[in-house]
Amino acid sequence: MKNFLPEKEWKLFKKLDTPEKIQDFLDGMKINYEKHGDTCYSPLTVLDKRICHCIEAATLAALILRVNGRPPLLLDLTASKNDYDHVVALFKKFGKWGAISKTNHAALRYREPIYNSPRELAMSYFHEYLDKKGNKSLRRYSLPVNLKRFDQLGWMTTKKEIDYIPEYLVKVKHFSILTRAQIRHLRRADELEIRAGNLEEWGYKPAK
Repeated sequence: MKNFLPEKEWKLFKKLDTPEKIQDFLDGMKINYEKHGDTCYSPLTVLDKRICHCIEAATLAALILRVNGRPPLLLDLTASKNDYDHVVALFKKFGKWGAISKTNHAALRYREPIYNSPRELAMSYFHEYLDKKGNKSLRRYSLPVNLKRFDQLGWMTTKKEIDYIPEYLVKVKHFSILTRAQIRHLRRADELEIRAGNLEEWGYKPAK
């Protein structure tokens, strides 16, 4: 693949030549708490700042996957109104789907490439996808979105924010994973599950 990035970043990305290495690299970055307002940093800005939230990390992961010959795919997971959505980067290995994921919590993390479809992978997040009260909140998932559609906007090389990517993910077709009847009869997580779900990797202490 032709080198279209600065030499330093290109060499770094070429070293991160497996999904496992990419996940380990992202795990070393702090969570972006967006203390000064909403952000959607580009991959190169994430590298400069060394902080990211889920979609920023997923977009960077997709770019690194692309440098190493894989398609740059995102999967959008949407939650109920009482919880936050989540975005992961998708990859395939031995014909199965896996995911690279940046999260501050214990459960919504990397997925091994063992899933037969994006839906099956999305469902793997269901039981641990909890709001603060312990309600199971995952509702819908998108089909894989190939970031090649944004190449003309320069998402891979810009240091400007790339808000057009999350804006597109909101609009793209999603598929429900539950009926209304199923939602009404969901069991609330127990106290141990809630405590585990509230574990945070990067603690946040607001300024005094």
